[in-house]
Amino acid sequence: MNFENILITTEEHIGIVTINRPKKLNALNKATIEELHHAFNALDEDENVRVVIVTGAGEKAFVAGADIAEFADFSVYEGSQLAAKGQELLFNQVERMQTPVIAAINGFALGGGLELAMACHFRIASDHARMGLPETSLGVIPGYGGTQRLPQLVGKGRAMEMILTGGMIGTEQALMSGLINHMVAQEQLIPFCMKIAKKIINNSPTAIASAINAINAGFSDNGYKKEIEAFGECFGTEDFKEGTTAFLEKRKANFPGK
Repeated sequence: MNFENILITTEEHIGIVTINRPKKLNALNKATIEELHHAFNALDEDENVRVVIVTGAGEKAFVAGADIAEFADFSVYEGSQLAAKGQELLFNQVERMQTPVIAAINGFALGGGLELAMACHFRIASDHARMGLPETSLGVIPGYGGTQRLPQLVGKGRAMEMILTGGMIGTEQALMSGLINHMVAQEQLIPFCMKIAKKIINNSPTAIASAINAINAGFSDNGYKKEIEAFGECFGTEDFKEGTTAFLEKRKANFPGK
């Protein structure tokens, strides 16, 4: 399959997926999500690939969010479907892969970008990376698993602060809070991920798959369903209309609170 928005390379049993939309800061649009779904599916089925690394093109962004223009006019139903389809097609898919997936965060990981990184089995970031879930500044909430995976990683209090303020944190704070596993210099990011991947490759593929399944079993899916419902309901509010309009018009939002 030919891809327009992503690049795939393989070496030494390691697959590297690069989201390649640098002019859009690698933002996730529908086409990119669809391509990532097919790419991850193929890599997971390839017995020659033992670890997958996902990163963004360039040094500015891993993924700087979703493509707001694609859903600014969505209804409540369309919003719910956006979250439900995205979660199942990509984010839940990555989390459930039997092949370990490492997120190599090479810059901004915001909104859907951070949600993608959190769906990976663990995360390594360059020392200049910035992470956050700014959805509330648009009158909506994270809809690709962010309200569930962030508290699992950093705890309820820190997750509440990040989501309610919509602010970004740097790599040092992300490391201290457990959001990422390691912080390295930009030029060492992929080599460091490769080094860890090679350690994983030394171990039993069947045992690794079983370990992933066992760890994932400790977390309930009920919260993700609640997130989908709440995400969709946001699309029926005046706040959402104002937030997305302000974003596209590049101005500060004036939320009516309705």
